[in-house]
Amino acid sequence: MLLATDAIVLHSMEYLESSRILRMLTREAGVQAVIAKGARRPRSRFGAALDLFAQGTAQILLKPGRDLQTLTGFDVARARGALAEDLARFTGAAAIADVLLRFAHDDAGPELFAIVVEALDGVATAPPGGARERTIGGIWRIVGALGFSPSLDDCSICHATVAVGEAVLFHHRAGGILCERCVGSHGGGRAIPRDALETLRLWLGGGEGASLSPREGRAHQRLLHEFVREHLADGRPLRAFDAWATDPADA
Repeated sequence: MLLATDAIVLHSMEYLESSRILRMLTREAGVQAVIAKGARRPRSRFGAALDLFAQGTAQILLKPGRDLQTLTGFDVARARGALAEDLARFTGAAAIADVLLRFAHDDAGPELFAIVVEALDGVATAPPGGARERTIGGIWRIVGALGFSPSLDDCSICHATVAVGEAVLFHHRAGGILCERCVGSHGGGRAIPRDALETLRLWLGGGEGASLSPREGRAHQRLLHEFVREHLADGRPLRAFDAWATDPADA
């Protein structure tokens, strides 16, 4: 079956002398591994179309039961060259791609695709110093679309409604905030202020939070990293995501 679908290049590697193997997020068929035969030849029909984070219409020859499909064409609509021009933007986009490649599968649909488009566009157009916030917000929305939204209103242990004061305990292992009773019986967790909780709600809902100081940005980065490693990771390293999440630079 020949499928024509919107797609984004998330990963690219050279294969043999003239081809490339890509992993793409598609609107209709989730994440697909494809081979672009002859893509590295000087007069290839693909040209520079297969750059990382490029988006366009992919023509994929799908054969059931195969792990590697064939890419027969790719018409670029959005190159996102700005991501390659700034290190903070590029590492943020790479972190987004890393999470997707590990946890999204071929059953991912249009909703996730739309969220990823918005996330990458947000990072690509981030103002100076704003790439970190755009990346955090984008990954939280992806986490939610994958079915792993943290509990921000009810206790993650007993499910009682939590009255939020000046701060609340977020327990990444439990999956969200804790009530006062459960705080005493479950060690660990991280106290986060009320405004940080509201920012997290905004991100998960698709909005933009208030501008963060470098210190606040790093705190949100750590919180996201802990949550993803606890609930989505399977023990294997997420190299690009881990590198972004532990980068002390003000991005």
